This record gives sequence, C-alpha cells and structure tokens, in this order.
Amino acid sequence: MPAAPVLDSHALLAFLRGEPGVEQIAALLEKASVRDIPLHMTEVNYAEVKYSVVRKDGANRWEEIARELPTLPIEFHPADRRLADLAADFKARFKLSLADAFAAALAKEKKAELVTGDLEFKPLEKEIKITWLKNS
Repeated sequence: MPAAPVLDSHALLAFLRGEPGVEQIAALLEKASVRDIPLHMTEVNYAEVKYSVVRKDGANRWEEIARELPTLPIEFHPADRRLADLAADFKARFKLSLADAFAAALAKEKKAELVTGDLEFKPLEKEIKITWLKNS
C-alpha cells in the first residue's frame, strides 16, 4: 500500500484559503479521514503556513485555523537530523526554499507523493513523485 501523500505549505494554504486546488486537497483529506491514514507535513511547513496566514490574513484568522488544524487528518513530523540531512541535500542541489526542501525530504523519506502547486518543485520530478494541484 503506498504511503499517504505529503502536503507542502502551498497545498495546505490553498485548502485553508479556498484557492485553486482546494477541491483536490479536500478530497485527499476526506480519503485520509475515511481510511484513518493521515496525510503528512513537516513542522517546518507548518511554520510556513502559520507565518503566511498571520502576515496575509491576520492573527485572528490564524487563531481560527489553529483550532481547526487538530481536526484534520494530517500528521506533523518534526525536523529531526535525518530529515534535515535529506532537506540539506535537496537545498544544496536545487533552487528551493528551506521549507520546500523539508517537504521534498519528507516525501522522499516516506516514499510518498508530494502534493503541491508550487512550481519551485518542478526540477525535483526525477527525484520524488509530485502531484500537481490544478488551477481551477
């Protein structure tokens, strides 16, 4: 059985804001809930989601989201040394943000697909499986 998908911050933000790709993420979350197999995300990507929401949507919106997040079937993974080493390898070889490098590292570690709409991952298509969010 394949591993549950990994979400990057772009994917979770699309879901939280109702942006393009929201339907795909909602379907993945529902499937994860029904199967009781959570999706994956790193704590580094969680931090990116938090600061993005606070900056763009405000602290009050983040407080609402922070109450909702524990109800979603997402398992958050810490940035341990093993994951940091994989992320550093991706960061050294590709033009990626550090948070994106952690998302890619988790996907590689879990042998899972990465769900994103962030084109920064395009050069990694030979390294990890990527499921692209649709624009509508």
